Amino acid sequence: MTDNAAYTARVLPGETQFAAPAALSLLEAALRDGVRLPSSCRNGTCRACISKLHAGSVRYRIEWPGLSPDEKDDGLILPCVACPTSDVTFEPVGPL
Repeated sequence: MTDNAAYTARVLPGETQFAAPAALSLLEAALRDGVRLPSSCRNGTCRACISKLHAGSVRYRIEWPGLSPDEKDDGLILPCVACPTSDVTFEPVGPL
């Protein structure tokens, strides 16, 4: 995986998709394509963007994002600091 790799992100429910370059967080990529996602702090602490990863994989910009080990095991991600390492499908847990 390189930072210039490009993937596709799909947001559930529905069929919303956007280009997701590896160099951008999922939130940054969504906003760049005009896709609205819940967010607030944009640094992995407030958890406003918490989402369930249904398919694909991500890496984090920070060593320990605001998720417990159990939440990570359950497939939860923080799109504000999660960068795609493959095509991804995810669903925000909170309201849009």
